Amino acid sequence: MKLLLVFALLASTIYGARVVEVSKEYQKSQKCKACHLKIVKEWEESWHAKSHYDKDEYFSKSIEYVARKSRKSPNSVKVQCATCHNPRIAVTTTGLDYEIKVLMELDKNSKVNEAIESSAINEGINCVVCHNIDKIHHDRDDTFRGMDRVSWTESGLMVGPFDDATSPYHKTEYRKFMDKESDKLCFVCHANDRSVNGLVFVDMQKEYKKQDKACVDCHMGEKTSGVASTLKTDNGQAKKREVRGHTFRGSHTQDMWINALNLDMWQEKDELIIALKNPQPHNIPSGFGSRELIVEIAYMRHNKVVDTKSISLTRYYTRRKDKPTIPHLAEEMSEDVSIPANGEKILKVKKAADASSVEVKVYYRLVNDEVHSILDLREAIWSKKFFINSKSLELK
Repeated sequence: MKLLLVFALLASTIYGARVVEVSKEYQKSQKCKACHLKIVKEWEESWHAKSHYDKDEYFSKSIEYVARKSRKSPNSVKVQCATCHNPRIAVTTTGLDYEIKVLMELDKNSKVNEAIESSAINEGINCVVCHNIDKIHHDRDDTFRGMDRVSWTESGLMVGPFDDATSPYHKTEYRKFMDKESDKLCFVCHANDRSVNGLVFVDMQKEYKKQDKACVDCHMGEKTSGVASTLKTDNGQAKKREVRGHTFRGSHTQDMWINALNLDMWQEKDELIIALKNPQPHNIPSGFGSRELIVEIAYMRHNKVVDTKSISLTRYYTRRKDKPTIPHLAEEMSEDVSIPANGEKILKVKKAADASSVEVKVYYRLVNDEVHSILDLREAIWSKKFFINSKSLELK
């Protein structure tokens, strides 16, 4: 049996094409601080900086879960996820040859392990991911995401939103997707999330309804006067620019949620009608599939709570034999209960018989209870409720 495995090992050649190698002087964000200190410090606080598997509990535990349930090695799953999480990885696919090596404990010095353990990728989505993209191939099939949807510049060529930028440390070129068409850059990864079984559980690109703002207006903030580089290239001074923040605020940021949904309510006979209106250009909840809106209702009489209700708006996922699972392993999913971009959702709730008033509060969670339990998440961020809006109403 072992001879057969060895034969298969030697016969199989399934390593994917290598991405463009990044020279050591450009691999780490620390090298960029000399000229871009403020931008790098902002990035260090972002979730882009946490996209590597050992810096995000949800991600790392999802890898372990997928590997266990699909009977693949954890490193194979890491390579698969690297398409978006670590797109400068040196090995882009694995196959039977690597799985055999793992079974025979011969994987220690393999190309896959070297790529996974390389310090060159442990910053996840860092400077040389976005700023090394040469072209975005939107004509490719929807199954292409992340590194499979782009081609890279040569090492040492940085692209950006300014056509007059220069640097003595690297080449610089302008790209439209860094400026007027920035949504295209976001949707390289934030597009269609699909399970290993091909089920598309979130497609932010299709649900997106562009208004007068682009993705970056909310998630990087409005442009403000500042400098992109401290190099004194403008008559002995750093060149003044209109720049955006690089914290990449998102659903993990409380101030993003305040009034993100509009809340209205009224009474119709013995029912409370709750209207949730979404002025945002994408659905809520959206993102990686197991996110949740919570509507908490407190009925009161003489300022004392007499009854409470809680409504969860989330999606549930199953694999074979209807077993609950996480989105990335799902074969089927429940009905979409998200509030569409620029749309609304109406909830009807039976009024508590002896209540004279009601207070409704709306919250958001990154992970619903089912997935939270499946992955055994321990960090507080995954159970935190982000406040969105509240309203009170006198009842008849």
